[in-house]
Amino acid sequence: MEDKLQIARRLDSLGISYIEGGWPGSNPKDMEFFKAIQSIGLENSRLAAFSSTRKPGISVKQDLNLQALLDSGAPCATLVGKSWDFHVLRALETTLEENLNMVRESIAYLKDKGKEVIFDAEHFFDGFKANRDYALQVLKTAEEAGADWIVLCDTNGGSMPWEVEDIVLQVRQVIGAPLGIHAHNDAGCAVSNSLIAVQNGCLQVQGTINGYGERCGNADLCSIIPNLELKMHLSCLPPGRLKSISEVSHYIAEIANMPHHNNQPFVGYGAFAHKGGIHVSALLKDSLTYEHINPEDVGNHRRVLVSELSGLSNLLYKARELNLDVNSYSAQTRAVIKQIKELESQGFQFEGADASLELFLRKAFGQCTDFFQLKNLKVILEKSEQGDIVSEAMIKLCAGGRTFHTAADGDGPVNALDNALRKALTEVYPEIQEMHLSDYKVRVLDGKEGTAAKVRVLIESADQSGKWNTVGVSENIIEASWQALVDSINYLLLKRRQNQPEYN
Repeated sequence: MEDKLQIARRLDSLGISYIEGGWPGSNPKDMEFFKAIQSIGLENSRLAAFSSTRKPGISVKQDLNLQALLDSGAPCATLVGKSWDFHVLRALETTLEENLNMVRESIAYLKDKGKEVIFDAEHFFDGFKANRDYALQVLKTAEEAGADWIVLCDTNGGSMPWEVEDIVLQVRQVIGAPLGIHAHNDAGCAVSNSLIAVQNGCLQVQGTINGYGERCGNADLCSIIPNLELKMHLSCLPPGRLKSISEVSHYIAEIANMPHHNNQPFVGYGAFAHKGGIHVSALLKDSLTYEHINPEDVGNHRRVLVSELSGLSNLLYKARELNLDVNSYSAQTRAVIKQIKELESQGFQFEGADASLELFLRKAFGQCTDFFQLKNLKVILEKSEQGDIVSEAMIKLCAGGRTFHTAADGDGPVNALDNALRKALTEVYPEIQEMHLSDYKVRVLDGKEGTAAKVRVLIESADQSGKWNTVGVSENIIEASWQALVDSINYLLLKRRQNQPEYN
């Protein structure tokens, strides 16, 4: 429940018009959420509770779902009802007339209780294609009962944009209530269907941050909102709030414990990332050459990657970002580019390890050195008769003009390495206690070599100010991990001494 409250606060801060908090009749957690949110209050958003029309054959006062919806205290009720005759007959196992009664009586009951009612016409597009007259009759019934909004749902997610356009235009000819669109992404068209529905008269879009949802997901608001505001010039957030959409997207991904897709439009880390030398050369002259919007408009930022596809322009752009005084015509600059390409050919990948790249460039141009020097390293694995495995790492290194010799156990050799390294350095650099490893990935680079294959280790580290990524490559997974660990700590120490509050 606390996660839901945190998400609701962020959505409210972003300026989302309605927040649908859940189905209070389905589980205790959702009802607890509605009670807790009352004491917090929302500044920009209107709270909605979700439920279905009454069940067949009972009165609205007997329906426990409708009673729970009222008990939630939410000022707005989102009510889902069937609009496809096939579903009425097969799923609900009732008559078409009784379904109309369920829609009419449920909406009227909630309106009589003072609720704003959003009617979600479930499976509307499939229903319209199967039985146009009945699907429209369901909408008319909802409108006559007093629904404030009528939302057309592509519940199976299989409709095409041209179908949505045609059907929305036909609905507008017979329905006067404000219309909305609720699209699923099973055919990959949820965003397109939502935008074309708005273009043809829908005033409400239902979706989720990052498109989270069952099966292939719901319509992604992180794509829809920027397109509405920047491409279609329609205001849907309070002024200035669009710039926080990237932050909200990443924050909610973290809360949901879901990986954030690098190539997600507008808000992904790769949305404005460039690595082709020709592209970057043009970007240095004018960013509009290879960007459809200004990244800052959605709270994102431009990233120029240095890889085997890089040219001199990439290095110059990166140097400018890091305030490095680089002569574009010097032999040293061209030697650095050549070395980067050689490292990438060996398996290093700096695209996803900006911290390692920055350290490499600063060292290459004489702007930093390592904060400690390794003298000796030993890792021991022991397996007992009972099957228990114990990992121990012993490290001898120099830091701050002193020599440290320490040992530490760990849950595996990499954890033991990390623990021993921290133990050795904490006295000289106490700030490393504030960082932790937030992700660890290993990739085999050439499986044909079997156990002798090179591996690439990517480590994500974090502290209270941000996250950073480092890389190591070797035939020995311990050595690759050590490279990435060393870079991670050196990067933290570098940033702290530069007094940079954020690393991303």
